[in-house]
Amino acid sequence: MQAPRSIPDHLWDELFAGMGCDRDRALLEFYVSSGARASELLGVGLDDVDWSGQLIYVISKGTRIRQPVPASPNAFRYLGSYLAADGLPDPGQPVWRTRRGDPRPLTYWATRRILQRANDKLGTNWTLHDARHTAAVRMAGDERLTLAEVQTILRHAHLDTTGRYLTARVEDLHDKLQEHYTKPRPQRTFAAGYDPEDIKAVFGG
Repeated sequence: MQAPRSIPDHLWDELFAGMGCDRDRALLEFYVSSGARASELLGVGLDDVDWSGQLIYVISKGTRIRQPVPASPNAFRYLGSYLAADGLPDPGQPVWRTRRGDPRPLTYWATRRILQRANDKLGTNWTLHDARHTAAVRMAGDERLTLAEVQTILRHAHLDTTGRYLTARVEDLHDKLQEHYTKPRPQRTFAAGYDPEDIKAVFGG
């Protein structure tokens, strides 16, 4: 089975820098910190935002149940900046709206186009679903979170699905490998009292 495609941190930073406004920064930050699916996040309204609890409520794609999902402080900060600049949506409308002409709910295809403009500049082909994979890989690789907790956040029906995100990527190991390669080789030491010739005979020298 092919490993989920997630975005390495340095490439994520480039993608995030390609966002042109706080709405788009908020969207991307919510995707990568909450792991919400694209359609789930786009349906979030003001009543679905718990500012103090740092949660959003989404209609889960699989169960159709309204569920809480945590997100990062940065996501809420960019969302606040976006709403302060563009105004609040009408009651019952999603918080994500178009910014040209009369405000309309942001569609999945319009959101894809936001990402595509950044991809065109960077020569990449990242998708909205890659952001969910990236969130999953980051959570699964955090020793402070158990796999069962990650499963709960991502709302996977089976733990095996969450376990797919435990696979390490070579590009993420670069810094650790450089440290490994440059680390001095450990020197063997032996307790006092052993004859050097005996040690040489056993371990070589």
